[in-house]
Amino acid sequence: MSDPATEGLVSEDLTAPVHPRPPGWVRRLYDWVLHWADTPYGLQALAVLALVESSVFPIPPDPLLIALCLGATGGVFRFAAAATGASVLGGILGYGIGALVWLSVSGFFFDVIPGVTPEAFATVQGYYDRWGFWAVFAAGLTPVPYKVFTISAGVFGINFPIFVLASVLSRGLRFFLVAGLIHLYGESIRTFIDRYFGLLTWVFGLLLISGFLLIRVVL
Repeated sequence: MSDPATEGLVSEDLTAPVHPRPPGWVRRLYDWVLHWADTPYGLQALAVLALVESSVFPIPPDPLLIALCLGATGGVFRFAAAATGASVLGGILGYGIGALVWLSVSGFFFDVIPGVTPEAFATVQGYYDRWGFWAVFAAGLTPVPYKVFTISAGVFGINFPIFVLASVLSRGLRFFLVAGLIHLYGESIRTFIDRYFGLLTWVFGLLLISGFLLIRVVL
C-alpha cells in the first residue's frame, strides 16, 4: 500500500509493523502523518489526507487508516467510509485540476509531486484508450499512484460519471478491505496486510470484475 515515494522499504524487525520507512523529507512527512493516530483528530486527519493524496500529497492514507482501526474499540468501518468519501472527492479535485488548469500547473506537478511524470501520463493515456473504466478502477484499488489517474482523467477528458463510479468502487473496496481484515483479525493481521496488500487488492478486484462479467453474461 505504497506510493513510489514509499515503496520497497520495510522494517528489519519482523515482529514490528512493516510500514514503509522512506528516507529524508518523505520519512518525516510519513511520521507526521502517523502521529495523528495518537490524537483526538485522527478521523479528521485521515479524511484530509485521503482528500489531498488523490491529487497532490505523496503519502497514501493506508498507514494512518490501519493505525486508527487498530486503536479503535469498534466502528472501524467509519474510518474506511471517511477515507473512501474523502478520496473520491480528492479524485474529483484532481480531475478538475486536469480539466481546467493543467496547462498552468503541469510544471509544478512534474517537478514536485512524486510519481507524476510526463512518461506516466503517456502510459496512463494508453490505459485509458484501451481499458477506460477499468483503468481508473485498477488505479484506485492498487498501489499505482492514484493522483496520476485522477489528474490525467481530466486532461484526457475521460467520461466524468464513469470516472466517479470507478473511483467509488475501487477506493471503497480498498479501504473497506483493510478495515474488514483488522476488524476480523486485529493486530495479528497487520504485518500480513503491509506485506501482501497489493496481492490482496488484486485478488478482490479480480473477484469483483468476475462478478460483473458473470452478471452481464447471465442477463
